[in-house]
Amino acid sequence: MGPRIGPMGEEAQLSDKDTKATMGIEDTPGGKVRPDSQNLRPSVFHSIKFFLLCHSLLQLVQLMISGYLKSSISTVEKRFGLSSQTSGLLVAFNEVGNTALIVFVSYFGSRVHRPRLIGCGAILVALGALLMSLPHFISEPYHYDRTSPVDTPQDFKASLCLPTTSVLASALSNSSCSSYTEAQHLALVGIMFTAQTLLGVGGVPIQPFGISYIDDFAHDSNSPLYLGILFAVTMMGPGMAYGLGGFILRLYVDIDRMPEGGISLTSKDPRWVGAWWLGFLISAGAMALAATPYFFFPRKMPKEKNELHFRRRVLAIISKKKDSPSEQSPREFPEKKDGLARVAPDLTVIQFIKVFPRVLLRTLRHPIFLLVVLSQVCMSSMAAGMATFLPKFLERQFSITASYANMLIGCFSAPSAIAGIILGGVLVKRLHLCPMRCSALCLLGMLFCLLLSLPLFFMGCPTHQIAGIIHQPGTRRGLELFPGCMEPCSCPSDDFNPVCDPSTHVEYLTPCHAGCTNRVVQEALDKSQVFYTNCSCVAGGGPVQAGSCDSACSHLVLPFMFLVCLGVVMACVTHTPSFMLILRGVKKEDKTLAVGIQFMLLRVLAWMPSPVIHGSAIDTTCVHWAQTCGRRAVCRYYDHDLLRNRFVGLQFFFKTGSLACFALVLAILRQQDKEEGTKVTCSGLQQQLLASGPEKKPEESTV
Repeated sequence: MGPRIGPMGEEAQLSDKDTKATMGIEDTPGGKVRPDSQNLRPSVFHSIKFFLLCHSLLQLVQLMISGYLKSSISTVEKRFGLSSQTSGLLVAFNEVGNTALIVFVSYFGSRVHRPRLIGCGAILVALGALLMSLPHFISEPYHYDRTSPVDTPQDFKASLCLPTTSVLASALSNSSCSSYTEAQHLALVGIMFTAQTLLGVGGVPIQPFGISYIDDFAHDSNSPLYLGILFAVTMMGPGMAYGLGGFILRLYVDIDRMPEGGISLTSKDPRWVGAWWLGFLISAGAMALAATPYFFFPRKMPKEKNELHFRRRVLAIISKKKDSPSEQSPREFPEKKDGLARVAPDLTVIQFIKVFPRVLLRTLRHPIFLLVVLSQVCMSSMAAGMATFLPKFLERQFSITASYANMLIGCFSAPSAIAGIILGGVLVKRLHLCPMRCSALCLLGMLFCLLLSLPLFFMGCPTHQIAGIIHQPGTRRGLELFPGCMEPCSCPSDDFNPVCDPSTHVEYLTPCHAGCTNRVVQEALDKSQVFYTNCSCVAGGGPVQAGSCDSACSHLVLPFMFLVCLGVVMACVTHTPSFMLILRGVKKEDKTLAVGIQFMLLRVLAWMPSPVIHGSAIDTTCVHWAQTCGRRAVCRYYDHDLLRNRFVGLQFFFKTGSLACFALVLAILRQQDKEEGTKVTCSGLQQQLLASGPEKKPEESTV
């Protein structure tokens, strides 16, 4: 619900404009009236239903753009050599511009041309998406083998155990690591941070102005239905983002500039980088198309006069069961309008800035509001961390491809969130839950969510045994069996071309680290398999297979996702009742600003720091970092057990915090209910004694 700001005489002026808009007449700048050219028929842009359709599509694309970066975060890390902490900060920058401007939306309200401002914001979002894809076009092609200047079928020679490898590696390392290269890397990362800020700034007016515009000009009975449709369509955006990522990341990053000799990678190779930039181009085009109609909507349109037909039928059925419900609804809406009218009077900017801190402090002093917001901060922190790094976690923990991880999340997690929100709304509606029962529902939802996360600590794959890096107890120590086997090889430290010894399930960073001197390609009908032979560090001399070792527990990813989705449903059940606690827990004149304060706190305390916190926790589990020009770049290998315990443990911590806040809310509401019951009983007994005292003395004496 957006604030309605303006003088009291605005409604009288609005009726004249509504009449002109309905008759197809507009005012010219000179004050004269001219008829519309379309035979006095109302335009489609004067229909609130058409605005609802346009705005649903616009918010769908907006959430798809913001969610697409999360779906391709591990790919961006590999392409530009970023740590998880830096990529988490990149995701958080979307909220920086949004948070800085969102508070003033409550001030502007209907003073501006809301549809045009929404269109301008959408154009900024489209430009931000285009800017996000720019680093791909201004950077050099991706070299998955750093020891080779170009990716050709002969690049394997640089990874073999040859005496000339050290000379070649040092020469290439000195030529590639220059001040220009480092400056170019910083410029590319800076462009992405700027694009994320632009995406946040452009998204500021879209949702608040769209919701208030629908609420202002829709029929009072239809407004909740329209907003429900809007939110339902919008919630499909993140799922579509992960689905888009799952499809596009199957394509090679340089699909527009493939090398002449082709590439020798598959999507299962840990060095594979998908075409992450293509999704931003597609989303930018969709956003530009969705923004076009907003420049043709009027500033004010005639208020919808008719109630939807099927809604009338539903009310007619309900009226048979209840006593005169139609008399209650007209009384509720004027009170609602009066309350909204008192939210934000006709203030200047200076007056608004002076009033806002007082309203903020008054709202934060309310214990129910503060505790519910803190619980939502914990849930939003959990959601932000999961949405950002769950694809990467699934990739590393279960050794699956980035596209498959995104498809799993898009097909299961996003629909689970929608189902949970709908279920929570239905329970509140059907059971007519009071605030105390809403808090009890929230408490039960978070309790089940917490219990469902306990098995996740034990569902995962053990860490691969990496020669010279990770050793599993009870296994042979790889390189220690053949001391000095790598000395004649002089393997480059920054090369990464993993091979696997299938007999011992030991993985080596490169064929050179396994002491291999020869390469064999076995052609098959559908694909070719690469092996390396004459390996001095492998028992029997090999052969070893190109690529990482296969995981023995990749099948656990489906049970893991099943429990995650059930937890998402339970957590999202609390969405609607927690909002009801906020709306019923503050003064009527503070409701709109309270909701604005709530979203501001969620951004500042959850959506901004949570990706950075999760990224930092993931970085602490890394056991082998890639080095680029002497600086730490992307992580090559993680300790799987430590990664699972810290990622799931961080989620468990936020769930516990939310559960504790809802428990305190329930305790406070029960205490308030007892106090109110005592007051009512005492005052009622006193009034009964005063009223019956002079007349019923004999009865009192007998009692």
